[in-house]
Amino acid sequence: MIVLPPIVRYALRANHINRRAAAEREMSEPDPAPLIKFFNPLGAQTWLATELAEDGDVLWGLADLGFGCPEIGPWSLSELSAIRLPFGMGIEIEAAFKSDVPLSVWATWSRRIGSILWTETLFRRSPPGELPGD
Repeated sequence: MIVLPPIVRYALRANHINRRAAAEREMSEPDPAPLIKFFNPLGAQTWLATELAEDGDVLWGLADLGFGCPEIGPWSLSELSAIRLPFGMGIEIEAAFKSDVPLSVWATWSRRIGSILWTETLFRRSPPGELPGD
């Protein structure tokens, strides 16, 4: 089972609450940076989460199943936890993941390049504070 670190769980919940509050007030929705990265250690599947719903299971963010078309949307933490890979492995959390880049920018570049992993490489190689130009 995948266990979210408490500080990340609270931050994901806060982002969800903030987005719902903005929608209820008909304000522009916030565009937070991803707070946690899940990955398949044996493949290209990658998920970046920005929110956690009140049920504690549904995450929201950018999902890349390795087919070259990352999409923004919801997915289930329990379903990620249930994925069984060869050698007794499962989906993992990348402990060192940090990002200041908003999810919309991740989505734009990941769709353009076709991969969250390649987008992450691009962002790492960009000068601090500068995102790659068009």
